[in-house]
Amino acid sequence: MKTFRKHLKDTLSLAYPVAIGQLGYVMMGVVDSAMVGHIGAVPLAAVSLGSGLFFIILVFGLGISYAITPLVAISVGAKNFEKTERIFHQGFIVNFITGVILTVITYFAADLIYYMNQPHDVARQAVSYTKILAFSVLPICLYQSFKQFIEGFSVMRPAMFIAVSANLINLFANWVFIFGNLGAPALNIEGAAIATLFSRVYMLFTMVLFVYNSKFKDYNLSVYPVRPAKELIREILRIGVPSGMQYFFEVFAFVMAAFMVGWLGAQALAAHQIAINVASITYMIVIGLSVAGAVRVGNAVGEKSIPEIRKAGFTAIGSGAVFMLLCGLLIVIFREEVSALYISEPGVIIISVKLLTIAALFQIFDGTQAVGLGVLRGLTDVKFPTIITFTAYWVIGLPAAYFLGFSLNFGVEGIWYGLLLGLAASASMLTLRFNIKSRQPVKVSE
Repeated sequence: MKTFRKHLKDTLSLAYPVAIGQLGYVMMGVVDSAMVGHIGAVPLAAVSLGSGLFFIILVFGLGISYAITPLVAISVGAKNFEKTERIFHQGFIVNFITGVILTVITYFAADLIYYMNQPHDVARQAVSYTKILAFSVLPICLYQSFKQFIEGFSVMRPAMFIAVSANLINLFANWVFIFGNLGAPALNIEGAAIATLFSRVYMLFTMVLFVYNSKFKDYNLSVYPVRPAKELIREILRIGVPSGMQYFFEVFAFVMAAFMVGWLGAQALAAHQIAINVASITYMIVIGLSVAGAVRVGNAVGEKSIPEIRKAGFTAIGSGAVFMLLCGLLIVIFREEVSALYISEPGVIIISVKLLTIAALFQIFDGTQAVGLGVLRGLTDVKFPTIITFTAYWVIGLPAAYFLGFSLNFGVEGIWYGLLLGLAASASMLTLRFNIKSRQPVKVSE
């Protein structure tokens, strides 16, 4: 039986490459924001709205793909490798169909920004930015099919290297297309979207090359022809759809908060975007612990060991809370310097410094709830956690944000304190849920 120290070592060894890989998603938005911010507050606010709407749709597809990893991890723990191949095949079908549907939804949903009571210039640029990003949904969903599969085998580093290289490409492409370097036209915010789209296609291409030219080439991972298997697709959707809804409820709550902030003006929205970007960086890092926790718990489920399940889960949850505490301290110390990296307008910097102070506080709850969702997914427990996320963000968080921000006139700070309450509620309930469910045997399908 493994000690907590061994569990911590194994969890961290899995978590750090996943964290860097996940960071690749958000860093494209961060780089877009930082570089577009040099154009002005209006383009920066437009990136905030556009990327928010885009991610609120994309995150549902990501959540569906996350079902692949715990299912593969459980099969690996049970040494049922033939089933892992079938999980990949059916997962690819699900992700392809999901990607096509979400691409169409994203493209046409972009026009809804015009009806969100935002400044006209901000809305116009946000719509254009989002429509270009829409075409990156399918490449991301297909990339996830391969990424989540190999992560179920605890192979985490390829996604890390791909994410790092993709961000370097995105940075260079932004420099070319946003500002019109190397003879290219200056496309401003649209150039940022084109650069991000190109980078995500690159991620898919390189991941496919790795999988088919590594130890996984010995597995039957051909994506054509593949016959749908209803039972396995149903199992993927049973875990994936609620997982997608969990992230949807959370991200949608934060996007709605951004629209609330938009009612307060472009400066407040630009400051909100800076604080959200910083919080998103630390959140995506802790997602690595969430994925690692899901894999470690899933392996223990396959081995049918309740003590190992609990050790793996609580090690991941504790690690997430401690990490986010340290991140919060760093944010408080460097909040003024971080704000200045994005924009030079004094009014925006003053607001963002206040928001980063609040963000530092809710880091702890954000980390705990993120890892809590992961370890529960490792138990294939997804339905009740979905109810928890809906309650935390839509029954507690958003109403509190509106009440504090507008009824009590605390403005953008009040909106952020409302979000803090939602995160605290989610973290508390998910941790309690894992404590209860991890004491019970988990049924594993053959």
